[in-house]
Amino acid sequence: MGDRSTTTQRSVLWIAVLASFVAFLDGTIVNVALPAISDELGGGITTQQWVVDAYLITLGALILVAGSVSDAYGRVLVLRIGLIGFGIASIAIAAAPTAEFLIVARGLQGAAGAFLVPSSLALITSNFSGAAQSRAIGIWTAMTTSAMIVGPLIGGVLVDTASWRWAFLINVLPIGATLALLARGGFRDTRHEDASIDWLGAALCTLGLGGMVYALIEQPNLGWSSPAIWASLLVGAVLFVAFLLRQRVVRHPILPLDLFRVRNFWTGNVATAFIYGAIALNGLVVVVYLQEGAGLPATLAGLASLPVTILMIVFSSRVGALSGRWGPRFFMTVGPLTMGIGALLLLTVRADFSYWWQVLPSMIVMGIGLALTVAPLTSAILGDIGPERSGIASAVNNAVARVAGLIAIALLATIVGGALDLEGFHRAAIVTAALMIAGGITSFLGIRNPERSAPAAQRIGSDAPE
Repeated sequence: MGDRSTTTQRSVLWIAVLASFVAFLDGTIVNVALPAISDELGGGITTQQWVVDAYLITLGALILVAGSVSDAYGRVLVLRIGLIGFGIASIAIAAAPTAEFLIVARGLQGAAGAFLVPSSLALITSNFSGAAQSRAIGIWTAMTTSAMIVGPLIGGVLVDTASWRWAFLINVLPIGATLALLARGGFRDTRHEDASIDWLGAALCTLGLGGMVYALIEQPNLGWSSPAIWASLLVGAVLFVAFLLRQRVVRHPILPLDLFRVRNFWTGNVATAFIYGAIALNGLVVVVYLQEGAGLPATLAGLASLPVTILMIVFSSRVGALSGRWGPRFFMTVGPLTMGIGALLLLTVRADFSYWWQVLPSMIVMGIGLALTVAPLTSAILGDIGPERSGIASAVNNAVARVAGLIAIALLATIVGGALDLEGFHRAAIVTAALMIAGGITSFLGIRNPERSAPAAQRIGSDAPE
């Protein structure tokens, strides 16, 4: 039985890694391809923002629905739906004739991507426990972030030598591999017959986020006096508040507000909002500025963050294991503060550009901080939640991360002052550092290391020890 259990856990881990790899891969490829996309299809910085945010709007809103569907109808079914939908949307993006078509396809891709990450993490938390779970999350973190190498490298080469369109077709490879593993694994889903999905809540959430993000992106172009701006912002805010109020009374909420009674869960999600908002902002600004400001080709711009990825792969698994042994608070405090210092090092970038002296030190420090942060953050947030609710808990955390990135990118034009020149680049670095430091302070003040002897029965939604 032990060998069979080990084999099953190994298969589960590989499926979780590959399924999440698709979403991570797409994120890195998009940032590298943005200048080429706007050059071919037009629209400038507004097109670039919408290419990123169309994906994040549907991902951030529907990831909550996906978490509920995952817990109710089974992780494997949700993964298959997400993988197939993501593949179809990727092909549509590669064939996009206009910026508008591409943005719509990106929205559909985000909807499909919403089914991937929470189900992947739920598979891990349902099949691993204790220190083994922390180590598995660390491996998942390290392996999925390898997409940060493959994405910029392959995406940059394809942008430089062929077309940005080919960069999106690369998603088909990990999708096919994951579907094959799912077919061979013989996994069986557990489904709840009384399950019900709050589709009205999903619509309120999606439209609310969409309205507010539209206002934030278009405000620099139209101004606050435009009815399209203040009306969409007001309506979006009202719809989102209606969504939150509905979650208090609906029988099967897609955002169970009682999860936020768990200290590490709500504190970890606040830290997540700061940290991942900063990561999204920094990732986009660096790769775009290196192409448009410093004049690097897409391949070299994409590879600029290579040290971050190498450090993540080398240390994430080890940090995950140490976090399981010592608790996550120290890592979640020191990691973001270290990334904040790394972001401030980007202020050394000057018109006489030098990657080795002006960017590389920042990438090294950022990589160390990120390796210290990600696995402990995930473990802290999911550690006090019962396995039967791990899907929705993971979905909530991922939704917070994506919405934080969504807002940060929507505010890009405001943050950089309308143009991503050297001054705008420095302004973005300062904002990134401030957000990272806020994440570290939040973790220090709010995160508590779990009691080592605490039984699983004390976990939210858990009736018996694992």
